[in-house]
Amino acid sequence: MTDHDEYQTPEGPYLTTPEAAQFLRLKPNTLEKMRVYGGGPIYRKHGRHVRYHIDDLTAWSDLRKKDSTADD
Repeated sequence: MTDHDEYQTPEGPYLTTPEAAQFLRLKPNTLEKMRVYGGGPIYRKHGRHVRYHIDDLTAWSDLRKKDSTADD
């Protein structure tokens, strides 16, 4: 079982904003602001509902890898 498996739902690997925030260890409000101002993970609109795919969250996080504070 992978870390992603615990976030899989019967409908698929799509997470709500609170679930995605928990996955990334952020506050839901942070993701909401990122949707407005940019810079956050890719999201989808399923009707009026915002959903995040686990692979998109992982890819977004991977782009932020650093090995020293000089990388900023």
